[in-house]
Amino acid sequence: MCGIIGVIGQNNAPFKVFAGLKKLEYRGYDSWGISFKSCNGIETIKKTGHLTQPEKGSLNHNSYCAMGHTRWATHGKVTVENAHPHFSNSKEIAIIHNGIVENFEELKNSLKEKSFSFLTETDTEVIANLIELFFRETKDFVQATRMALQKIEGNYAIVAMHKDTFELVGAGNGSPLVIGIGDKELFFASDVPAFLPYTKKVIYLNDNELAVLGK
Repeated sequence: MCGIIGVIGQNNAPFKVFAGLKKLEYRGYDSWGISFKSCNGIETIKKTGHLTQPEKGSLNHNSYCAMGHTRWATHGKVTVENAHPHFSNSKEIAIIHNGIVENFEELKNSLKEKSFSFLTETDTEVIANLIELFFRETKDFVQATRMALQKIEGNYAIVAMHKDTFELVGAGNGSPLVIGIGDKELFFASDVPAFLPYTKKVIYLNDNELAVLGK
């Protein structure tokens, strides 16, 4: 069990993600991380252990899009490298994930045959690279995410971002994922309390549903 949250709006997104992670720490306390969009692409901070206040200046007040994760380790040791978010080989796609990819060894070997490399021990990195594989083919981030998830066996909830698109893509199957509709901002989360200070308007995703938050 892990906690995930994503925010897309106007500004202060990384700080809202951090506040949301504090509400979700009961779902995982081995490590945590936040990715957010900036003029440099996608910036990320990761730490092991319980949530601690990020260093001053490490989060961007102007960022409109961010996502975060608090981990309870399943695949891979408790290390900074294995903490979420995880990236595809191109570093253009970031993903956070709750659940287990039951066929990840098979998928990992298939991706290695296509010259993908892996930097962590997690099953999540497989999803990120699958999305990149299909994005190369389709040039459509939402479609690539959908195609990648169709290859996954097991329960999951994911949120993914691409450095060049104004959107967050989320999907779930057997693991909880809810949407919060706020005032000029939208949220994904594992549980409603993560965004309750900002909105009480909630949509619950059913299994095998995908949602796109953005314009």
